[in-house]
Amino acid sequence: MTSAQPQPPRSGAPGRDGLPKRERLEAMTAVLAAVGMATLDTAITNTALPGIAADTGADSASAIWIVTSYQLATISALLPLAALGDIIGHRRIYVAGLLLFTITSLACGLAWSLPALIVARALQGFGAAALMSVNLALIRFIYPARMLGRGAGMNSLMVAIAFTIGPSVASLILSVASWHWLFLVNVPAGLLSLVLALRSLPETTRGGHRFDPVAAVLCGLFFSLLVLGFGTISHGAGWSKTGLEWSASLISGALLLRRQTGHPAPILAMDLFRRPMFALSAATAVCSFAAQGLAFVSLPFLFQNVLGHSQTETGFLITPWPAVVAVTALAAGRLSDKYPPGVLGGLGLATLGLGMALLAALGPNPSVMQIIWRMALCGAGFGFFQSPNLRAIMSSAPPGRSGGASGIVGAARMLGQSIGAALVALCFIQSQAKGPEMALWLGGGFAALGCVLSFSRLVPWRRPARLERA
Repeated sequence: MTSAQPQPPRSGAPGRDGLPKRERLEAMTAVLAAVGMATLDTAITNTALPGIAADTGADSASAIWIVTSYQLATISALLPLAALGDIIGHRRIYVAGLLLFTITSLACGLAWSLPALIVARALQGFGAAALMSVNLALIRFIYPARMLGRGAGMNSLMVAIAFTIGPSVASLILSVASWHWLFLVNVPAGLLSLVLALRSLPETTRGGHRFDPVAAVLCGLFFSLLVLGFGTISHGAGWSKTGLEWSASLISGALLLRRQTGHPAPILAMDLFRRPMFALSAATAVCSFAAQGLAFVSLPFLFQNVLGHSQTETGFLITPWPAVVAVTALAAGRLSDKYPPGVLGGLGLATLGLGMALLAALGPNPSVMQIIWRMALCGAGFGFFQSPNLRAIMSSAPPGRSGGASGIVGAARMLGQSIGAALVALCFIQSQAKGPEMALWLGGGFAALGCVLSFSRLVPWRRPARLERA
């Protein structure tokens, strides 16, 4: 195996700590445009799922595969593509992913049947995985190290905005056109983003090691089967099937670890998890997204089935959470350039946990304002946590492993959300009436655990000497 020492940046690389201000603005616009497009696509597809099912003549169980195929493709490809980005350059992965996402958006819009749409969505998921796997790695090279928190804050801001406006955009499109245009609008947006990306994204350092396709397949199987098991629970298919899926996932993971023992940059970044700041930040991310998943899946049931609000009113009541995330994420990112992420993240998750506990303790007839300020409190807590945590993860990995670190961020998010959705299903199995309340209390518990993990980053953990030299 060749040396693991990263090669110097090739032609076009900045060769310095971040890009100059004008170039930085253009490069960030390219990154955020694509991230926003992919996030918005997820939000509007989820909103329009019932309409797509009705138009294609599919039942609800079959229509869910429109979302599931996308999620499984994304989670299976995230870390392999992140590892490949460390080898051939993050810019290449991003541009290729953007091109694939745009082409497959066209394929989704032209799909003539449910099976065709499911296949197109799976391919679109691979494009989204490429974007998600290296977007933070690119931001690390776009911004100077002292301003990395601002870059992470901009990324969190764009994701929050896209989730906030997603239901409204879906409703607007569906009011004047068919569901096909939910995907077709991505085509001109994707082409414009592609032009920006080709013009402005910097070249980054490249590793000298080789890509291991067998390890990539094992990694994909490990995560996709793990997430599929959570989905099996949420659909009430029974523990026997879930046990088979999780057993196959563990076998794949064990084979992956054995194959990559001693590898200078393993696809599943176990070398980075030996860094206490990285490991604790990744674990904190899983807890936070599990809490968010528990909330976002259970809240519509609480608002509609328990409190009697309409679907339109439910969308209005949920909006304060992502809207306040958008407001606080950028400010928190700037603060993380000055203050320890352990403190900022811990305070944010404590606030999130408090907000979820207050939602769980809502009385039988709360006013709209009583709901809104609790949702806003949750959004403020999550937004205050997210940007500092992203900064902590990316800054705790060496530059040559930026792709691996960026991929872990995406994997932690999807894993946490899958755990949250599965736990909501288990809560409803226990009690239909009390299910939303139980899920929110569980979410508060995950936020509390994440709070403890975040504050533990303030402990001066000792790293092995060989990691200090990395």
